[in-house]
Amino acid sequence: MENKKHKILIVDDEADILEFVGYNLKKEGFTVFTAFNGLDAIKKAKENRPHLILMDVMMPEMDGIEACEKIKEMPDLKNTIIAFLTARSEDYSQIAGFDAGGDDYISKPIKPKVLISRIKALLKRYRADETPESKAIDNIIEKGELKIDVERYMVYKGGEEIILPKKEFTLLLLLVSKPHKVFMREEIFSKVWGDDIIVGDRTIDVHIRKLREKIGEDLIQTVKGVGYKYVM
Repeated sequence: MENKKHKILIVDDEADILEFVGYNLKKEGFTVFTAFNGLDAIKKAKENRPHLILMDVMMPEMDGIEACEKIKEMPDLKNTIIAFLTARSEDYSQIAGFDAGGDDYISKPIKPKVLISRIKALLKRYRADETPESKAIDNIIEKGELKIDVERYMVYKGGEEIILPKKEFTLLLLLVSKPHKVFMREEIFSKVWGDDIIVGDRTIDVHIRKLREKIGEDLIQTVKGVGYKYVM
């Protein structure tokens, strides 16, 4: 089955969750690894380099938010998709997850078929060459102090490398593809997250804020009530 090409790491401190989710993913042909806490997740992620991680938030040793941050800092894992699978539904928890570099937020309980559908939708966007912008523009983009290597998923500012998680990279790539064009929020959602992915209203704002912190506050402007644009 085609899904065997995709490796998934499930991280949860409840053994029954690991068993239940793992069973359903294996039935679909995915290669599955498991971890019981954030520290174990980092170790397993380094060893197996999964395409996607399903991460619980509240765990002993190290919680999912901190583990996500550390994983996204690793060059070999910065493109790994991380979806938080948790019973917590408070806004601050979701914002913290996206702020840490998470790609999606899935609330428990969830029916297996729905979970599989969400996972497949996320995995469609794993490869850089599956995004429209990466096919439409040159492999090396230079905009002022910024240099973007599309194929290698690397960004440099003034010669210094900037580590960006996959969603932040894709968002930046979209904005710089047409400098000074105002990208409406609906277009950003569609091109960066895809129509199949359900994310919170503040997801774009969180990712824009993180991008500004890394590349400079003045390079991305907000057009109130409309969207965002990249300015040189």
